[in-house]
Amino acid sequence: MKGIPSVLVLADGATFEGYAAGHLPGEGYTTGEFVFNTALSGYQEVITDPSYAGQIISFTYPHIGNYGVTPLDDEALRPWCRGVVLRDLSDLPSNWRSVGPLEGFLRQHRIPAIVGIDTRRLTKHLRAHGALPGAFGHGDELLVAQAARGARGTDGTDFVTMVSTNELYTRGSGDLHVVALDYGIKTTMVHQLASRFRVTVVPSSTSADEVRALEPDGVFLSNGPGDPAALDGNVDVVRSLLNTVPVFGICLGHQLLAMALGGSTYKLPFGHHGSNHPVQDLATGRIEITAQNHNYAVMPDSLGRGVVSHVNLNDGVIEGIASRGDRCFSVQYHPEAGPGPHDARYLFDRFESLLRSGTLESI
Repeated sequence: MKGIPSVLVLADGATFEGYAAGHLPGEGYTTGEFVFNTALSGYQEVITDPSYAGQIISFTYPHIGNYGVTPLDDEALRPWCRGVVLRDLSDLPSNWRSVGPLEGFLRQHRIPAIVGIDTRRLTKHLRAHGALPGAFGHGDELLVAQAARGARGTDGTDFVTMVSTNELYTRGSGDLHVVALDYGIKTTMVHQLASRFRVTVVPSSTSADEVRALEPDGVFLSNGPGDPAALDGNVDVVRSLLNTVPVFGICLGHQLLAMALGGSTYKLPFGHHGSNHPVQDLATGRIEITAQNHNYAVMPDSLGRGVVSHVNLNDGVIEGIASRGDRCFSVQYHPEAGPGPHDARYLFDRFESLLRSGTLESI
């Protein structure tokens, strides 16, 4: 596919040439933090994951758009990413579920794209130098380069307020009631909870007293974007809820729970973004293949209380924590994973078991 020439420039000056696709921003460029995703499918779920707010997604798989798009695969009402980088964008989707091509979806939601990029070279650069801010666009190359130099990463920024729901809503009809704090919750995550519980999804700004006033049997901490170190107020809420109600966290929710337990977080060089990360459950020795999307992780040996329950077998990153006394646990990866491996779906059952028995399984 060829069209309007476009250029991609990273903050360190690395430059890539391609062609514009999707939405054409009036400024002639878009900025954000560049990260790469290694999933072979699920591009629509990736693009609509709110955890990518502030970031530009480069897909390592060369052919994207092959099976089109469908509203059934949206993980949010709209994408929050700043743009997408592709090697080859298919303009002829082939799948019975498709309602249209990916490029039309990108234009509808005003998401810029650049295609024809050597994504292998870009990925190798990001692996060597870490996730980098930058810019791409169809404007003058000097203009794009200037924008790249001024682009910011995600450090120290609260993106949660931007992506969280503004109003409380409910799903499901189970006999147990779970309050889900929405830091950027994915639709599949809500579906997994609602298949087991009556779920009340509340804004990220909801206080601990407001959560308790809803009389939940348990509290769920969702995924979300950005730097957990910028979310002190959210950590305070989680800390106030501990010892009063069972808690289960995923991704950003895992990081916030760790901080509430006295831990700290740090930024990974280029994050974990993909659907094939091996994780070991330390209690059972079982290996799970997991879907992941995070740039930050829990600092080793930083927990004030609780234990590490899961680790990443690629690099040893902490992938799960638990505290039996506090009746809480969390994982860094995505057990809802739609689409993706379902090895970790048992964690939702573990949460239900915790709510019914009041005791966390052996860890």
